Amino acid sequence: MNRTKLLTTMALFVAIGTLGAQLFGFPTGIAKAYPVQHAVNVMAAVTLGPIPAVIIAFVIGLIRNLLGLDTLLAFPGGMIGALLAGYFYHWTNKKVFAATGEMIGTGIIGSLLSVPIANILLGQSAGALAFVPGFIVSSCTGAILGVFVLSRLKGHTLVPNNVQS
Repeated sequence: MNRTKLLTTMALFVAIGTLGAQLFGFPTGIAKAYPVQHAVNVMAAVTLGPIPAVIIAFVIGLIRNLLGLDTLLAFPGGMIGALLAGYFYHWTNKKVFAATGEMIGTGIIGSLLSVPIANILLGQSAGALAFVPGFIVSSCTGAILGVFVLSRLKGHTLVPNNVQS
């Protein structure tokens, strides 16, 4: 994929993730859940790979923070989930493993890494398991949605080959 197609596709994923956060986010204690973010993570990981997926997750989290829609907790969950989704897919070539990487990366690792961020940077006292249920619900829902969307695109690509750059 050439650089123009890659950047355009990344920008589209950022737009979908940012808009989806405004439409489909819900509170889970002091954190917020955004299933569309996790769907975007899985779709970006499968179509673009782990590094572009992490960049997309970072930019979505940054925009949500700048718009006042989210907290710093957007970064560990989104980025770690995208990274693991990308590598799990790269290693197995199976979309279900991309979803598994998203669920483990966000639902478990990201939620546990959010505890010190909440305690130190946000001034919120949170126990080790404070974020796990909300992060798991959000990441599982989004990951399943991402795999569903990808399965509906059989034989289609997210970036058409005939696009002129």
